[in-house]
Amino acid sequence: MGVIAAYRRVLANGPLARLLAGEFISSIGDWLYLVALLVLIWDESGDPLTLGIIGAARIVPYIVLSLPAGIVADRYDRRLVLLVTDVARGVIMLLMAAAIWLAMPVAVVVALAIVATCFSAFFSPAIGTYLPSLVRDESELGPANSAWSSLDNLAFFIGPAFAALLLSIGSLEIAFLLNALTFAIVALVLFRLPPGRAAREAAVAESRAPTTRLSLRSALRPIARPLTGLTLVNAVDGFVFGGLGVITVVLAVDVFGVGEAGTGLLNSAIGVGGIVGALVAGALVLRRRLGPPLLAGSLVLGLGVAILGAVDVFVVALLAMAVAAAGALLLEIVATTLLQRIVPDHVRGRTLGGMETASVTAYAAGSFVVPVLGATEPTLVLLGCGVAMGVAGVIAVILLGRHAVQQPAADPAARALAKVELFAGLPPARLEAAMRAAQLRPMSSGEVLIRQGDEADIFYVIDAGEVEVSQVPAEGGEPRFLRRMGPGQFFGEIGLLSGVPRTATVTAATEGRLVTLGGATFLELVSAGPGLTYRLLDLHRGTIGAGAEPPAVSDPAGAA
Repeated sequence: MGVIAAYRRVLANGPLARLLAGEFISSIGDWLYLVALLVLIWDESGDPLTLGIIGAARIVPYIVLSLPAGIVADRYDRRLVLLVTDVARGVIMLLMAAAIWLAMPVAVVVALAIVATCFSAFFSPAIGTYLPSLVRDESELGPANSAWSSLDNLAFFIGPAFAALLLSIGSLEIAFLLNALTFAIVALVLFRLPPGRAAREAAVAESRAPTTRLSLRSALRPIARPLTGLTLVNAVDGFVFGGLGVITVVLAVDVFGVGEAGTGLLNSAIGVGGIVGALVAGALVLRRRLGPPLLAGSLVLGLGVAILGAVDVFVVALLAMAVAAAGALLLEIVATTLLQRIVPDHVRGRTLGGMETASVTAYAAGSFVVPVLGATEPTLVLLGCGVAMGVAGVIAVILLGRHAVQQPAADPAARALAKVELFAGLPPARLEAAMRAAQLRPMSSGEVLIRQGDEADIFYVIDAGEVEVSQVPAEGGEPRFLRRMGPGQFFGEIGLLSGVPRTATVTAATEGRLVTLGGATFLELVSAGPGLTYRLLDLHRGTIGAGAEPPAVSDPAGAA
């Protein structure tokens, strides 16, 4: 699929397009607010050490709250979490504007900024898990992340540039009022979007079938190496950009002598470079191999930062900042897409929360260390940051290994899984991954597919042909015929859900073909749908729908 076609598919996805538009407007206000806050603090203190301390303190809530935020994102409606955070931050922006208008101490504004950050900590895990639920299949995931970052960086250009205009006329409080307005707009957009996955319902359902419950540790153990690589590269990226976000004030005022408005221009350069990086990523993220783009993003980011520390001409510094931002956005989009592909949906919020904790801790360290050391040795400090970024990229690609290569598209026959009514409503990306993991199995007339008493280890969907189900009574005797099943029907699920041996025998009545899923893959798939585990058990018990006949759909007496 071409780049333009991929973006058209994203824009044609109504809920996803509305989410991107709403968050774009909100991002403009965020960058406007951030520049105004940094300038306010610098005006009051004029001290790089104070700026670094406050810059680090403002993001401490991310370190403390990112893990709880991930738990919330895995247990509650993710759209509702986003809505609450946006409304709360909008109210806080109004309070900050009032504090500035009333000439209250700057400590009050800083305290409110920290409270706002407490709510912001819940945003990243929620948006990172809600966005994949809006894509129609995995082919939209990379372009959606690219579109998100493109708009975010366009906002990065517009917000700081507008901030430079406002600062030239001395209207700091207006920046906070405008940010409050953008939060109101995105809250309205979110209110009209479809609910996010209420993972709490899935957790309740799974608690009724303990054998299906997968712990966070067991879910992440098979992907520990690639997650370590992504965590490393994100942490180093956080450190570097944490430092750049604060040192822009020092560079603009003390190094290049262009005044406070230069802070907005440097941040706008980040926005311009980010747009370029996001557009490049839009093409590269469609590739099967994402290791080279990830490494390229790290190296370009490192190069831009090193150049920034070595030049003394402001125009060249703007170009260097844009280059660094382009690399950073390429890195961010590729890393985010890989994370969403690799991590199972039911633990994605907690995983994002843990990675956010590591990244923001590094960001806080960079916010303190880089401006303090850079005030006296900017060249050496920024060169060191650039080298560290390149090394982190190399290590991350090595650790990712095969996980940086997208699996081939599912066999058309495996798409029989998508026709199973019980899987309707599952996250498309998760269903797509299951289809790629599915195996095709031919069956011959008379072949025993499942034998009563055997261990339950596979889930089956009939793609072609028919099977017969029989069972030996508990008191013994001859097997009795139970039913005949055909295309579109499935068996093998109840044994996996209940953890009991097969209680019936399934024999091929004709030649045909089956689509099979391994037990672990099946359990991971059903855990991605709210209440799906319990629905499957209800089918087995015959409690779904008046007049429903579970034997025609599901496996008998736990045989499935």
